[in-house]
Amino acid sequence: MKKRWICLFVENEIGVLARIAGLFSSKSYNLDSLTVGETEDKTISRMTISLTSDDMTFEQVKKQLNRAVEVIKVVDYTDIAIHMRELLFVKVLHLNEADKTEVFRIANIYSLTIADYAKNSILLECVQTQDRNNELIKLLGNCFPNRIEIVRGGSVAIESIAK
Repeated sequence: MKKRWICLFVENEIGVLARIAGLFSSKSYNLDSLTVGETEDKTISRMTISLTSDDMTFEQVKKQLNRAVEVIKVVDYTDIAIHMRELLFVKVLHLNEADKTEVFRIANIYSLTIADYAKNSILLECVQTQDRNNELIKLLGNCFPNRIEIVRGGSVAIESIAK
């Protein structure tokens, strides 16, 4: 089993996301992440999909996607140079002064944005790779057990310019 990345260019129409997600569901393929956004051409959307699968299953996924009428292009990002980021919000709750100092230290080290701040809590915003976000979640979970709330967005990716 290996982490896989696919980029789809699809028609920007109502129901396309549901049909693509339904394709995965009907074949019992599990998505790790799916992000969709309009491209520079308003008639086309770009989907970034991550999944964990073996080689045979992944080839089946790509074939199924290529057969879908709404799919314009399928690009396998698995083994090529890409830039990928994931949006993460972490709310750290029930903080005293020493805890706040520690949160600010961690925010500085990880280049986080303080998105919101209150007397006893801090909302952190992080745009990093999925692995880096996982490290941050583990660190904050260890430092502030049962005092964090997490919201993750799906990853977006684009091919590197300089390969």
